Amino acid sequence: MSSPTVDRSLQGIGLCTLGYAFLALQDAVIKWLVADYSVVTILFWRSLVVVAAVLLAGRLRLIQRAWHSPSRRLLVVRGLLSIVAWVLYYTAARDLTLAEMTTLYFSAPIMVTVLAAVILKERASGWQWFSLIVGFVGVVIACRPDNMTDPLPIVLTLLAAMCWAFTYIQLRQVDEQTSVLEQMLITNVVFVMCMTVALPWTHTPSPTPAWLGMLGAGLVGGIGQFLLFASFRRATATLLAPFEYTGLIWAFALSSLVWGTLMDTSLMIGAGLIAVSGTLAMIFGRHSSQDVVGAECSVTQPLYPATADMEPVGGAEGLGVEAPLEPETVEHRR
Repeated sequence: MSSPTVDRSLQGIGLCTLGYAFLALQDAVIKWLVADYSVVTILFWRSLVVVAAVLLAGRLRLIQRAWHSPSRRLLVVRGLLSIVAWVLYYTAARDLTLAEMTTLYFSAPIMVTVLAAVILKERASGWQWFSLIVGFVGVVIACRPDNMTDPLPIVLTLLAAMCWAFTYIQLRQVDEQTSVLEQMLITNVVFVMCMTVALPWTHTPSPTPAWLGMLGAGLVGGIGQFLLFASFRRATATLLAPFEYTGLIWAFALSSLVWGTLMDTSLMIGAGLIAVSGTLAMIFGRHSSQDVVGAECSVTQPLYPATADMEPVGGAEGLGVEAPLEPETVEHRR
């Protein structure tokens, strides 16, 4: 392997790890907010920031392509299912630590293996089923059934992971010409519209610091997405797959630093088994036409619309990322 290739791979790993740090920070901010404010209000402002950022990157032509996308109806349905997942996940955040909710969330790739076999009739290899069993054991250990006093938050988080697993399966049916920015735009517009409808019944008056925190959640989440996109410009999905689970490390660290959470042995063992399971499933479950990266990314479509339809994105070149990108392409759940 040549030195430039190694350097780019290391850059990709660094960007990927940093990206998951920002996504963990987004979850920490929202967990702090849901203690006092409506999940619907938080998701409204967070999604509005993402829509604004995507429109800034893609501009008018992105709107036109999204409107005429053959997959727009599928993406609308996916957006609705994602809303259910987010509401369940952040409702559970009121009662779970950041480390617990993140650990249980990472069970989603395990569920994808089962759903792909049931819905898409894909034959799983022996290694995939082995990884599934390892992950299931990890989830059971992380849930700590012997110490469980209120199972509802855990059930809500696992249901959210199941919803996200369904959205990954849906991505397999998205037209290959539908770019990631189109997917992000359609999904977050659905979020904004649904949250707007629900706001009159769920709105919680928010002082300026909380309102800014909601916008900040969208901002750090958007930065995390951008860093992930940039990482896939530099390294393959299989190389980056294990580094998605640095999200667990960031979540554990933030949970300890911000809330003073003590990490018990069972949660750490469960998180480790889930990480091993997800990594094995990703490595042994690759398809030549489609790559899947853990709970966060499904590599299927280009980031930007077709090159002929795009202008350079202002400022992207200064960060070392050409626009439009031509990465091993990626779609992010957030």
